[in-house]
Amino acid sequence: MTHTVSPLAPAAFAALPAIPGLRIATAEAGIKYKNRTDLLMMVFDRPASVAGVFTRSKCPSAPVDLCRTNLAGGTARALVVNSGNANAFTGKRGRESTRATAEAAAKAACCEPSEVFLASTGVIGEPLDAGRFAHLLSGLAGSAEEDRWRAAAEAIMTTDTYPKVATATAAIDGVDVTINGIAKGAGMIAPDMATMLSFLATDAAIAAPALQAMLREAVEPSFNSVTVDSDTSTSDTLLFFATGDARDRGCPEISDAADPRLEAFRAALGALLLDLARQVARDGEGARKEIIVTVEGAASDAAAKRIALSIANSPLVKTAVAGEDANWGRVVMAVGKAGEEADRDRLAIHFGEVRVAVDGERDPDYSEQAASAVMQRAEIPIKVELGLGSGRWTVYGCDLTKEYVAINGDYRS
Repeated sequence: MTHTVSPLAPAAFAALPAIPGLRIATAEAGIKYKNRTDLLMMVFDRPASVAGVFTRSKCPSAPVDLCRTNLAGGTARALVVNSGNANAFTGKRGRESTRATAEAAAKAACCEPSEVFLASTGVIGEPLDAGRFAHLLSGLAGSAEEDRWRAAAEAIMTTDTYPKVATATAAIDGVDVTINGIAKGAGMIAPDMATMLSFLATDAAIAAPALQAMLREAVEPSFNSVTVDSDTSTSDTLLFFATGDARDRGCPEISDAADPRLEAFRAALGALLLDLARQVARDGEGARKEIIVTVEGAASDAAAKRIALSIANSPLVKTAVAGEDANWGRVVMAVGKAGEEADRDRLAIHFGEVRVAVDGERDPDYSEQAASAVMQRAEIPIKVELGLGSGRWTVYGCDLTKEYVAINGDYRS
């Protein structure tokens, strides 16, 4: 099934520079999709530091299990990703498929299977035959090139309508380093780790424990604050690799995430992850509008986040946005059902710059025309003020349209 490119797609895509020490190759393996790439391989010329966060689903995929095991080693030499099949809920055959893929990748990259990381995305419950693509890995490792980031993003797409890419630079002790990132995701997106698949790399020389600490911190206001349909995938994987090649340009090796020399790097990482997360929300299956929900004055940040998610995940709120209906009563409903402290008579609600409700009732100066004008925009900011404390959080989501039902109604067809 082909999908029209989302109207929320970026007007232009970032051009990602090469990351020294990392090479990329893609191929058409025909796992599910025809006449498009569906296999990605990244090869690291030297052992790279690696960090990762994964789905909290109690039914994780076989590749997630493998990555969690290999992450303990802290180094990576190869990454293999396939689209079209999630290799999830596939039992012994799924485990055998990951083992065979890891072994083939290790042979191709001249490393140990424990230095290989895998990810799969697509249909759940369908056995993945590693024989369909494992034999391609040797050729991919040999032909991989540094400047293939856009191709990498395209190879991991499923129902995505555009590739998600981002890049940033930051100085570490006066030496500029690069961070590149790609992501995929359009449905089965909820904040229970990250969102489907995302892969980042930098040429900075940062030890795995420090990389892990920064990644966990940066994922909370980004990938853990984005939702399309409230469903958490079995396959969510976010991996961050550091090749260390910037050492050759005088960049220091850093082992502590609290090192003040990482201040600019940490900020750049957070901005890049938020960029990718919002691209995913804007490409939600069938999406026509981005919803940005900010909750202020909550009892805590955690409470604000839960209320914001209650709003962003509400089918009634999402369909009101799709219909450009300024139905603020549905926001009141979503606040009330969140299970967090709220005082009806202190509540204020804004759609964009228009305050529609205050002190527990419709704003005296409410204008349906002004509120409706906000709803006609591509980005719909919804702000809720609770008046209880200093807790604040922002969540990013999208509307719910007929196309979402159509896409998911025949997803396996």
